[in-house]
Amino acid sequence: MANRPGIRIAIAGIGNCASSLIQGIHYYTPERCRQGVAGLMHPQIGDYLPSDIHVVAAFDVDARKVGMDVNQAIFAKPNCTKVFHKDIPDSAVAVRMGQVLDGISEHMSDYAPERTFVRSAAREPSKEEIVRELKRSGAEILLNYMPVGSERAARFYAECALESGMAFINNMPVFIASDREFAERFKARNLPIIGDDIKSQLGATITHRVLADLFAKRGVKLLRTYQLNTGGNTDFLNMKNPSRLASKKTSKTEAVQSAVGKRLEDDNIHVGPSDYVPWQNDNKICFVRMEGHLFGDVPMELELRLSVEDSPNSAGVAIDMIRCCKLALLNGVGGPLEAPSAYFCKHPPRQHTDDEAYEMVEAFIRSHSAKLRAVLP
Repeated sequence: MANRPGIRIAIAGIGNCASSLIQGIHYYTPERCRQGVAGLMHPQIGDYLPSDIHVVAAFDVDARKVGMDVNQAIFAKPNCTKVFHKDIPDSAVAVRMGQVLDGISEHMSDYAPERTFVRSAAREPSKEEIVRELKRSGAEILLNYMPVGSERAARFYAECALESGMAFINNMPVFIASDREFAERFKARNLPIIGDDIKSQLGATITHRVLADLFAKRGVKLLRTYQLNTGGNTDFLNMKNPSRLASKKTSKTEAVQSAVGKRLEDDNIHVGPSDYVPWQNDNKICFVRMEGHLFGDVPMELELRLSVEDSPNSAGVAIDMIRCCKLALLNGVGGPLEAPSAYFCKHPPRQHTDDEAYEMVEAFIRSHSAKLRAVLP
């Protein structure tokens, strides 16, 4: 497998998460991977390093990005994530106009343009034109990075992936991999899909899940809990519109509920975004509180504050999702990938404990890598 070509991806939505992902692809050189640099869960998956990933198509609707080389568009406003690798050569891939649909919330016009979207005057392409571009690019995997609440846009790009004959990674909380109809359609086309809603490398949800699991394993009865998050990126600004929050709140809440020994009543659990604080930019601050009973019904309380840069926190997971998807493609595996979805996403088709999901994804990587080595020269 040493001389196999890289992994060709398309990205829908060139926001902060795409910026961190593309920076990471160039930051994690083969030399850095060999030196054991921090930040990767898997320096190598199969025979693929992060630097083997190549962006061959990109779509957005912001006037400041459409038409630009994708490797420069990732630094355009309203992106505000930390720049940890600026020296990136042009890719010769221009960001193309996508369909707007519900990708821009109505309330965005109330905010300064440097912090929100500037809608491009470019003509919106038809679905057929986007599918044609995806096929022309040779992309194998389409990543969905639509803003939170973009239900129609997320489903639109899932349809484009199906029509283009490519795998799909759903990084946002619209239920596609966990939707039975979509799952069956991807399976029928023998196309892999991973989703839904990316779980950050060490973010609010995974930390909350681990603590809930710890309570259950140590015999502590969890009575009530909350998770409150604040941030200043466009994701949090999008969530100022309550109508765009439903699937996000469901995704985050179910991710925590699935790790609790006994399901909590709705009034005793609150997991979800809290507020938009502009000066935080891409920094996300999470507050978790958990109340329970120890031995003898003696009460206890736990409070935690977590501060992370939101988009790099997800990019390390996306890099693994892409490479797992590639292994599935090479092995002819289609439909929802249960192990990667359970480990990398908040709302997979089937929830597993984090320990189970970790063992499952490690087994997935080992078995599918071994199968390839057995048949390839």
